[in-house]
Amino acid sequence: MPPLIAFIGWHNSGKTTLARQVVSHLRARGHTVAVIKSTKESGIVFDRPGSDTSRYKEAGAEGVALVAPDQLIVRRQPLTCDLPELAERLFPEADIVLAEGFKHAEVLKIEVRRDAQAPLLRDLVAGVIAVASDPPLAGEHCFRLDQSREIAELIECRLLTSRPCS
Repeated sequence: MPPLIAFIGWHNSGKTTLARQVVSHLRARGHTVAVIKSTKESGIVFDRPGSDTSRYKEAGAEGVALVAPDQLIVRRQPLTCDLPELAERLFPEADIVLAEGFKHAEVLKIEVRRDAQAPLLRDLVAGVIAVASDPPLAGEHCFRLDQSREIAELIECRLLTSRPCS
């Protein structure tokens, strides 16, 4: 099963932008990357120009799935399995799968935030290993939103190599 990490955050926090940049960095390092995006919207047209799913493809993701209330786009109905099993079924050949959303899934997560007034998700959900934020935060593995390269390095170190992290 490929390693899995989710980018989580409140609406319009920058999850897609940051995750897309991380996809590009991981691809440039020679990794096969797939993406699973979660949405609460129904009736979505997959891969329309300018959509999140088309942006992930443009960033180099070999596979993109959109999980919506009414469909799982790889053109089939949603599976009733957890996120790790979904990643294994859809993208078994991937070196890593990045997910967007899935706040309550039992996987590692990176919180993305812009709104300093919104509650910190790292205090509300399990598995948050890093936070990327416009408002500065204190603590281990706190990044600015423009530090996608450093976030990709953290992911690579934690999930894709056997060498110790610095």
